[in-house]
Amino acid sequence: MKRRAWLVAGMWMSASMLAPTDAAAAPGPRTQVLIEAYGDSTTLGITCSDGHCGPQAQNAVSYLQDELQARHGERVRVTNYGVGNTMAAQLRDGTGNRRAGPTAGLPWQERLAFSPAQIVLINYGINEVMQNQTPEQFYTAETALVKTARALGKEPVLQTANPMPDNRLNARLATMVAMTRRVAAEQQVPLVDQFAYISSLPDWKTLMSDGAHPKPGLYRLKAGQDFQVVEPLVRRLLDGSP
Repeated sequence: MKRRAWLVAGMWMSASMLAPTDAAAAPGPRTQVLIEAYGDSTTLGITCSDGHCGPQAQNAVSYLQDELQARHGERVRVTNYGVGNTMAAQLRDGTGNRRAGPTAGLPWQERLAFSPAQIVLINYGINEVMQNQTPEQFYTAETALVKTARALGKEPVLQTANPMPDNRLNARLATMVAMTRRVAAEQQVPLVDQFAYISSLPDWKTLMSDGAHPKPGLYRLKAGQDFQVVEPLVRRLLDGSP
């Protein structure tokens, strides 16, 4: 317990030097906007080829940073904290992969208190289907993630999961997507509806590398959708607009 208390105290001091406690609500224009992306393997950027799956540099988070920096320069940075095979409840409870950042083993509230980010992206749903979570459990977890982020002065942005080629699994995923939309509406937070967008693309299944993970080209398209929602938030912070 003493070792954990020392670690937490040390991380708190480091975080307090990086940013004000209520970074997103700080008055005046920002000199830098930090964004953190949380989610599963589709956030991490897994792509499969010839039976091998692994994280790729060409993923939605890296493409989003490229687009934001093309507009605003290096004043904007996006950090990828995606972890494969994880669910929203694990992020909330701090029970996911502990290698995803120095505070990854902490519950969401503690972890986010140490974060200097002003904007946090949240993308889950697929593993909730694969691990037999109920839509209600998913709704509860995502609601907690959003409320905690808001309470700590962050701007949460929800993302629906990309669809899955298997029709049976995709039907179950649609119930999770409905929960993400519900949370966004109830909590009045921005939503990137990747599920609806990708489902509307002709032959979208050909853009998938396997049953869950996009090819790099689809990751780029996903980043374009993220950019449309996130860039106005970034611009507002850089301009100091209310």
